[in-house]
Amino acid sequence: MKIETKVAHFSSPLYLESGRILEPYEIAYETYGVLNEQKSNVILVCHALSGSHHAAGQYPDERKPGWWDGLIGDGKAIDTTKYFVICTNVIGSCFGSTGPMSDNYPSEEPYRLKFPVVTIKDMIRAQMQLLSSLGIYHLRAIVGGSMGGMQALQFGVDYPNLADDVISLAATYATRPWTIAFNKVAMEAIRRDPRFEHGNYPRGAFEEEGLDGLAIGRIAGHISYLAPDSMETKFGRNYVNNDGLFELFGRYEVERYMEYNTNNFSRIFDPLSYLYIVKAINTFNLARGYDSLHEAILRIKARVHLISFSSDYLFFPSEMAHIAKMMKRNGQEHSYLEVQSSYGHDAFLVELEKFEASIAKVLQ
Repeated sequence: MKIETKVAHFSSPLYLESGRILEPYEIAYETYGVLNEQKSNVILVCHALSGSHHAAGQYPDERKPGWWDGLIGDGKAIDTTKYFVICTNVIGSCFGSTGPMSDNYPSEEPYRLKFPVVTIKDMIRAQMQLLSSLGIYHLRAIVGGSMGGMQALQFGVDYPNLADDVISLAATYATRPWTIAFNKVAMEAIRRDPRFEHGNYPRGAFEEEGLDGLAIGRIAGHISYLAPDSMETKFGRNYVNNDGLFELFGRYEVERYMEYNTNNFSRIFDPLSYLYIVKAINTFNLARGYDSLHEAILRIKARVHLISFSSDYLFFPSEMAHIAKMMKRNGQEHSYLEVQSSYGHDAFLVELEKFEASIAKVLQ
């Protein structure tokens, strides 16, 4: 599989939904496979909150491959012998695209809290600029899970003629109060951490020790990504062998797992980027800018394929089913699959074998 990683630079303004302008800006992106002469074999893959443009393949210095490596590659469901796959890092992130710790041009100081609030609409508008710069004006498909699924749906609404198929996994039509409440834990934990310094921390401040506030907030997020059954199966009531049961800070295995994963995360993910991306997720609403959700959905011309997961407690299956019911009433081409899973929201990253055939079938 041919892999290329690039950064595109844009000097033209990006007009944001808030009315503010981002100028100049950069988009990091990765491509897999070969673009055909007609540019008709392009699939756009959109990432979730903590993801990046590195969706597949493995870099020489990394322990794990890209976050959807099991799905993207030669002979896989998203077959890179047939398709040219593009995955971009969203604006606001900390993995190469312009975000709050980027230079606030013409200064060399970071934007920090001067960075504008970005939305899912803004993220896809920036990706449209990238596609245009590559001379790509039509897509075979757009695929994404969680926040990536939000982007896929937003593309379908805002750019009805862009793609043949839209495949959205583990997403929703609008972020519900339950999810916003989980996200609030992370936001407040970050903001109240003294080392956060109201966003005025230096670049690289947390690479060695991480930020406790982000680690604590990520625990809440991690709980929402899992499901009770999967946690019971994985950990049960097992206790850490060398921790005493009657030590106040002795830990169950599930506690140690949360500590390990969230502490590592807080070293590699910028806390300001986390706040900005969570804000984009919280403000997601397909109906915004249109008279109603019905009007927004009615704009979609692509074939839409919705995949939910039975134990997803972040974006419930009923939310995806609601979109499917609206499309059915409208006579719009669509399919809906509820995958039976005990892995919770993270199933779209973990249990690929339960839906990869469905994606392959759509792309055939």
